[in-house]
Amino acid sequence: MKKLVSWNVNGIRAAEGKGLFEWMESFAPDILCLQETKAQEEQLKPHFLEREGYHSYFISAQRKGYSGVALYSREEPVSVEPLGIDEFDAEGRALVAAFKDYTVINCYFPNSQHEGKRLDYKIRFNEALKEKADSIVSAGGNVLICGDFNVAHKPIDLTHPKSNEKNPGYLPEERAWMDKFTENGYTDTFRVFHKEPEQYSWWSYRMKAREKNVGWRLDYWCVNDGFMDHVEDSLIHQEVFGSDHCPVELILK
Repeated sequence: MKKLVSWNVNGIRAAEGKGLFEWMESFAPDILCLQETKAQEEQLKPHFLEREGYHSYFISAQRKGYSGVALYSREEPVSVEPLGIDEFDAEGRALVAAFKDYTVINCYFPNSQHEGKRLDYKIRFNEALKEKADSIVSAGGNVLICGDFNVAHKPIDLTHPKSNEKNPGYLPEERAWMDKFTENGYTDTFRVFHKEPEQYSWWSYRMKAREKNVGWRLDYWCVNDGFMDHVEDSLIHQEVFGSDHCPVELILK
């Protein structure tokens, strides 16, 4: 059994101060994918980069204190690279780690922003990501895509769907893309195992949202349909604090 965890930490240095590495030691994931690290490698102390028993990789944004993804893995990947498209690599949006049995793509999807100001950018990223995943699957590989997708796919995935229809993260275009994605080769693993409502992975810091569980499910593990036989379970760890998001886990047989 393997435990793969994805977590938007909303700043890796802030998360360290809230117990990130203590949690990591006790939970002991085989692979840990972090998003929104908000740090470049040279800004981090050695203990961020050198975790006993893990290989670590960072893809950072050119802009300091913004975006960025990281991967900690017990098994050394065959290769690690960014998405390979300048407009997304400049923001540290994705890390592609090829392992023997599958490729993990760790993503921090763009926020479409107020009035959809960055919606075009986001959809371009989404399409580039799917193209990358499709190419791996076409070549006979398996792909595990994780991260903060910055979208609640269905009404069940947020507390107030009706009042959020014009808000970033629940725009019709974003949800339509998720429909297309999950109808054309990829499975949202969590919903295979858990159909119940009120399962969220992000809460606003305002209005005691987390305390009241007024949230959104923005964080996912998606796999190519052909890989689902290898998936044991998919979980949201709402009990884990340290960010405005909580970790989401994929358990492999």
